[in-house]
Amino acid sequence: MSKRLEGKAALVLGVAPGNIGEAIARRYVEHGARVLVSGRRPDAMSAVADALGVPWRVCDITSQAEVEDLVAQSEKRLGRLDIGVNATGWGLLKPFLEHSQEDLDRMNAVQFTGPFQYFQALLRHMPEGGSIIQVSSVTASIMFDDHAAYMGTKAGIDHVIRCIAHEFGQHGIRANSIAPGGVADAPMSGGGLMHPAVAALYHREIPLRRSGIAAEVADAALWLASDESSFVTGQVIHVSGGQTLRRNPSLAEVYAAASDAPQAS
Repeated sequence: MSKRLEGKAALVLGVAPGNIGEAIARRYVEHGARVLVSGRRPDAMSAVADALGVPWRVCDITSQAEVEDLVAQSEKRLGRLDIGVNATGWGLLKPFLEHSQEDLDRMNAVQFTGPFQYFQALLRHMPEGGSIIQVSSVTASIMFDDHAAYMGTKAGIDHVIRCIAHEFGQHGIRANSIAPGGVADAPMSGGGLMHPAVAALYHREIPLRRSGIAAEVADAALWLASDESSFVTGQVIHVSGGQTLRRNPSLAEVYAAASDAPQAS
C-alpha cells in the first residue's frame, strides 16, 4: 500500500473509541503520518493511542488554555504540524423553545468558540502551510427536527473554515469541512441506525440506499490531508451517499419506526 502521508505530522482532536476521530487517526497512521490523538477522557485516549501506537494528550476543546497547549505540545512532540483535524461535537436534541442559556453556551463552546480557537492555534503553528479539516454534518445543509443549536453551530464553523481558506491560502493553508450523513458504526448516530426500521427510513432518503461507515469519512479526510487535494480549499465535502439531494426523516417517523409502530402513508 502506498503511504500517502509519508513524512507528514497530524493532530486529531475529538477522538474516542469507535468514533469518526479514531477512524481518521487510524487511516493517517496506515498511510505513514506521525499522529497525535486528543480528546476529553484519559481512559479513552489511552485505549485509542495504545491500539494505534501513537502519543496522546487530554484536551477539552472548551478551554482555550488547553487547546493552545495541545497544539504547541503536539508540534513539539511531532516535530511539525502539517494536518489538524477537529472531530469534536455534541449531538444535543431538544425542541427549539426548550433550549436554555446553559445549552446554548455549552453548544457554542464545543462547536463554535472552541473550534475557532483551535484553528487559531493551528494557524500559529503551521508556518509552512498545511491542511485544516473540520468534521461537520449533513444537517448543516438539510433539516432535522429539534437540532437547531447543533446545526447552527456546525454551519457557522463551516463558514469560518471558508474564511480561513480565503485569508490564509496565501500562506499555503488549505481548510475544508467534511459533512457526514448518518454513520452506522459511530456512537453519535450508530445506535439508531442499528435498528432495521430506522435504517430503512434513512436509506429511503439516500440515493446510494445505505448508511455510511466511519472508514468512508476517514477516506475523505485522508484525501484532504494528502497532496492529492493540493488545489482544494474552502469546501464542504459531503460524505452522505447523496442525502442532501433529499431529506432527513422526521423525528416522528424515527420514533415510530424505532417502536415498530405503524406509520402513516
